Amino acid sequence: MHHRTVGELMTRDVVRARRDMPFKEIVRLLAENDVTAVPVVDELDRPIGLVSEADLLRKSSGQTDLSGLAPIPHPEAWERAKAEGARAEEVMSAPCVCARPDWTVVEAARLMEVHGVKRLPVVDEADRLQGIVSRGDLLRIFLRDDDAIRDEITQVVLRATLGPAAADVTAEVREGQVRLGGSVETKTLIPVIERLCQSVDGVVSVAQHIVSRSEDSPDPAAGR
Repeated sequence: MHHRTVGELMTRDVVRARRDMPFKEIVRLLAENDVTAVPVVDELDRPIGLVSEADLLRKSSGQTDLSGLAPIPHPEAWERAKAEGARAEEVMSAPCVCARPDWTVVEAARLMEVHGVKRLPVVDEADRLQGIVSRGDLLRIFLRDDDAIRDEITQVVLRATLGPAAADVTAEVREGQVRLGGSVETKTLIPVIERLCQSVDGVVSVAQHIVSRSEDSPDPAAGR
């Protein structure tokens, strides 16, 4: 099976900021390019951080509210430093969590989940910036056509991978939801087919209604 990679889904024309870019230039950069965050790179074009609208808004939230209507908790030292920052390297979030172009969607999504980030700069073997991938980019696999998903399940999973053992299994796909039917010789094959189908890019869910033509050998431990 061919899993879509980060390199296939990422944005290649990346808007970036240099470490010494002034605060107002960063704001202008985001506005002019209609983006909410940009990687900050060093002299070798290696990401050293990421500056987002949330980072920049600390400048406003750190200002004194003369009205007294919106008290905020006393900021931590690092929050005060960001609020007082005037250059990209002073307001960015660091270190930069990055991905590789050959990573699968699953690998990138797990890294985003673990670190609680919305986007990942993509770097090559020398850690130079190659692109950027967002959560929206990863979700694009779920826009795959139902016919393409069904063809991959039928031709790649059932025929090429499992062969004759799954010759009588059928697959229907609607809105990314897979319904498996038909029969197999032994019931132990059923969860294997289900897991393989779940791993196909674009699959939302799998419902299996496969029956076994013969029962597997009884488990000696059963009934103890």
